[in-house]
Amino acid sequence: MKGKQTVRDMVLSLGLIGIVAGFVYIFIPNDDSEPPLKRVDYRVELLTARRAAAYPVAAPEGLPTEWKATSVRFRGDDFDAWHLGYHDPDGEYVAVEQSTQRPVTFIEDVSQGAEDAGTTQRIEGRTWQRYEGGRYDALVLREKGTTTVVTGTASFAQLARMAGALETE
Repeated sequence: MKGKQTVRDMVLSLGLIGIVAGFVYIFIPNDDSEPPLKRVDYRVELLTARRAAAYPVAAPEGLPTEWKATSVRFRGDDFDAWHLGYHDPDGEYVAVEQSTQRPVTFIEDVSQGAEDAGTTQRIEGRTWQRYEGGRYDALVLREKGTTTVVTGTASFAQLARMAGALETE
């Protein structure tokens, strides 16, 4: 009889634990959504990069406030690499990347393997090369001594909007 009581007590205990867990799950609020991304102020990093880089550093001017800057970095010791990350109004990622690194290597890295699509796009008087990839698409501008890449998960229309907003001073 003692063995049956032990099994019965264990089953009752498990049932009670299940009821409590269900109560907690149902009645305790939980938020599974991701926290909103924090907007970063990149002005200091931009000034630093513009003073230190061997090329004119680009940043957007005049984008609506729905475009949210979320990351920034300048690495003078790494081919003067400039990065400015944004989320566009649709929540897609758009990044401005610049560097003096060898273009083929740089484009491969920042576009996460996107490949030359064989087409160009004229934006604000400059000819950008289109790259398409599994994760990111990109617009690439090669100039003497530097490569500028506008890349991300956003549509080509949004990438072009960012590229068109870029100013170097």
